[in-house]
Amino acid sequence: MRSSFFANLDPGQLPGHFAQQNSKMLRVHLQGEVLARQGSMVAFQGQMDFDYEGSGGVGRFLKKMITGEGAPLMRVRGQGLLFLAHEADDIHLFYLENEAITVNGANLLAFDPQLTWDIQRVQGAGMATGGLFNTTIHGTGWVAITAHGTPVLLDTGRMPTFADAQAAVCWSSNLQVGVNRTMKLGALIGRGSGEAAQLAFNGPGFVLVQASEGPTVPEHSHGN
Repeated sequence: MRSSFFANLDPGQLPGHFAQQNSKMLRVHLQGEVLARQGSMVAFQGQMDFDYEGSGGVGRFLKKMITGEGAPLMRVRGQGLLFLAHEADDIHLFYLENEAITVNGANLLAFDPQLTWDIQRVQGAGMATGGLFNTTIHGTGWVAITAHGTPVLLDTGRMPTFADAQAAVCWSSNLQVGVNRTMKLGALIGRGSGEAAQLAFNGPGFVLVQASEGPTVPEHSHGN
């Protein structure tokens, strides 16, 4: 896996068409199609068509209906330059090489169409606990994510790692992820669902955690 977080990302030496126009805007050199968050287009040059992207199967459709997880996607087809952004959040790129990454649906901006994706439930997460269904993306290609504020990359192989459910942006898909519940029920820790619980990460890998001071919450938390 390649990313600026790992100091091994040189977009000019990798296939594909994703690049950062600046820290808050993604530039896609479109020669075919790309999947992107609905409403994330801020400008384009050339000829492009924008279509709503369904869930891609009954199983994923039901998961989206039940969990509310996953930002609505659009499929953009055409040729030219496409510029994407979301609420002026910082944008970060990952290039997968036959690998998988798990992303909080609220932080997913765009990815190559040849990548496969599915919605996964965190083990031990009750249905009443929000934000604990996430999107796993697998294959070879580009993934663009957003983060509210400057994130920190934590090495989960060094020691047990815990993060607020809304602050965890993305992580290695090979990690064992569960729910850590605090003993003091009156202690509301983090910005998650209002429960005294955090995501617990175990195994070798990483988790990217954003500064959780802004209004980054999953869409279904607004009562939709």
